[in-house]
Amino acid sequence: QVQLVESGGGSVQAGGSLRLSCAASGYWYNRPCMGWFRQAPGKEREGVATIFTFDGRTDYVDSVKGRFTIVQDNAMKTLYLQMNSLKSEDTAVYYCAAGPSPGGSFCPPTVPAYSYWGQGTQVTVSS
Repeated sequence: QVQLVESGGGSVQAGGSLRLSCAASGYWYNRPCMGWFRQAPGKEREGVATIFTFDGRTDYVDSVKGRFTIVQDNAMKTLYLQMNSLKSEDTAVYYCAAGPSPGGSFCPPTVPAYSYWGQGTQVTVSS
């Protein structure tokens, strides 16, 4: 079993920053793909950033490139999402997820690829 617990959400003005944390416990080493997803009201959950924890490869959705950074701390079993230059369209519930690798070091930003999910943390950006 893998347990994921997010924290760090909150309310911020546009242009501000937040850092989300995801604390992992349980046997997660055979699920080397980890990612951050978000779901805005009335929209489908979308992948924001993923990381292949074995070699650190990261991938981002175009809308957050240059603004968000996904970081892993293996010693602390914690995944972070540093979010800078926040925009109102970044408002959503953010979820941490873990899953197996489909092969290679690319972790797909698609919901079905991940088998473990946290409970989510709300991020609200006001303009």
